Amino acid sequence: MMHREIHFSAGIVYRLLLRELHHDGPEDEMRFLLDKHSVRFSKVEFCLITGLKFGVIPDTARYDMVENGIHERYFQGRDIEFEELRAVLRIGIFVEQYDAVKLCLLFMLNWILMGIDERDKVPVWQLRLVEDLDAFDAFPWGAHVYKRSIYCSKHALDGQRERFKQR
Repeated sequence: MMHREIHFSAGIVYRLLLRELHHDGPEDEMRFLLDKHSVRFSKVEFCLITGLKFGVIPDTARYDMVENGIHERYFQGRDIEFEELRAVLRIGIFVEQYDAVKLCLLFMLNWILMGIDERDKVPVWQLRLVEDLDAFDAFPWGAHVYKRSIYCSKHALDGQRERFKQR
């Protein structure tokens, strides 16, 4: 059983990334050298840790803009930085019944799961998708978040370390 007082440690993640191995396995997984052992991190481990849904990621361009949806009501249809989304939530005045839910879903997705910077833009396709809560719930967020996580992890230390060669 895992101890409940375990907290995230950027130092541990950094040191783990320094020990990434080159490998001939799937490109969408990572391997690390820990002592004398090669340890794998793949979709399987990610799914076990997060419990998020996997599946084929649909073409996000197919999501239509909803007339007078949250994108228009709160942001006049323009590109928005994540900090603006946070500001609307802090104000706490919502026009429609489920607007708070939709905005909170976008906040949790981007801040907690995706770990975006406050200056990053909220993707327009997400603003479109969240208008249909059933479609948002059915979206394979595990596959989407995993893909981004692997990419970011593999490039987090570019130029800072020499990868180990797997035996």
